Amino acid sequence: MGARAHATVGENAMASTRRDFLRAAAGTSTLMSLASTAPGFLMRSAGAATPRDSRDTVLVVVQLTGGNDGLNTVVPYADDEYGRNRTTLRLPTGALHKIDAHLGFHPRMEAFLRLYKDGYLNIVQGVGCPNPDQDHDRALRMWHTADPRRLQRQTGWLGRVVDRAWSPAEPDAGAVFVGPIARPFALNAEKVIVPSLRSTQDLVIRDASAWGERGPPNAMHRVWGPRPRSPEDVVRGRTTYEETASDGTPNIKRDNPLLQFLRRADSEARAKSQRIEAVVKAAGPSGDYPSFGLARDLHTVAQLIRAEIGIRIFLVELGGGGIGGFDNHANQLGNHCALLHQLAESVAAFIYDLKRSGQLERVLLMTFSEFGRTVKENGRRGTDHGAAAPVFLAGGRVKGGVTGPHPSLTDLDKGALKLHTDFRRVYATVLDRWLGLDSAPVLGGRFEPLDVVEV
Repeated sequence: MGARAHATVGENAMASTRRDFLRAAAGTSTLMSLASTAPGFLMRSAGAATPRDSRDTVLVVVQLTGGNDGLNTVVPYADDEYGRNRTTLRLPTGALHKIDAHLGFHPRMEAFLRLYKDGYLNIVQGVGCPNPDQDHDRALRMWHTADPRRLQRQTGWLGRVVDRAWSPAEPDAGAVFVGPIARPFALNAEKVIVPSLRSTQDLVIRDASAWGERGPPNAMHRVWGPRPRSPEDVVRGRTTYEETASDGTPNIKRDNPLLQFLRRADSEARAKSQRIEAVVKAAGPSGDYPSFGLARDLHTVAQLIRAEIGIRIFLVELGGGGIGGFDNHANQLGNHCALLHQLAESVAAFIYDLKRSGQLERVLLMTFSEFGRTVKENGRRGTDHGAAAPVFLAGGRVKGGVTGPHPSLTDLDKGALKLHTDFRRVYATVLDRWLGLDSAPVLGGRFEPLDVVEV
């Protein structure tokens, strides 16, 4: 039986106190808004669990919102059907970054060719969902829930991972969404709240004293409430947790469990905040990252990985912050070109940053999009909703190369590429072989992992 199964009465009481405190001190609506605040990472009681797997591996998921055109991302330039179906969208063979005698990267994805040659990139071809749906919301829900049959499911696949691997008593859930848009459904959990943030500055307690005339700074203020000057002030404002003297004055007992928790949480928060701030200062300006939104988000992820505050799952996003994103029904070339350039440059900067800091061996990055695009362009210099598309895996222990054949350009499903790799096999790979977590309860069954990572 594991060590966590032998929790003492005192430990159980502390966990209960923590949950009760968060409900009472913040209220139900504020508790739900923890997805946009920082202390969930910083507050952690002494003796809380360390990451569950001794390998301490990290997963970074990049969502490409809108339906990426895989055919113009990894281009089958040697197949004559490509040119026949893409009369205006066909990319010149001479401009491609050749992978082999059949495939090449988009002309603006030179950074991916470098990753590929260095052995840090694997292209998994023909990935998709059985019985694909070409509606954005339903298709994305399939990927987010990992359950094509139950679109009403209320938890995402990463949320279920968090529920199983982290205790509800621990506010730092082990996962986070980094970005400016609403947290994707994939991180919806039943028992644990998965936070969102925009940068490491959301996690830094700026005032050395933390408690003062204006109360705790930054996100701490949003959780503790208006203008508390100390942990004791928080307790005084919550009569549920204290006895009241005959004259109505709150009387805080020295052994008040809420006060003990607050003092310990405050100490833990300061320690983690200082660790994050030290990492940020040591790294200096993000000069090696391009000035893209995705690059900023991945730079934040890299800083949090180096800070080692217990987060093992990160989700970032590209394409959802503007109109359409990867959903290019018309005039596709320019917009798709810009997005792929941002993807390639941002991911490459992230990977080589981690390599320089000695963290790359423990990090795996994967991309996904809700569907691909049609093989034939649509007459408006764009493409319509498709099915299968490539998934990229990048990291220090990735087996570089191409996994699986490129789907046929003639044997199609309603004009779209057919899948030959169920997307849940990719999920099983990152769960079973990378994070060291049993994928079956998360995915609702067994799916054969791909041989794409060194374990």
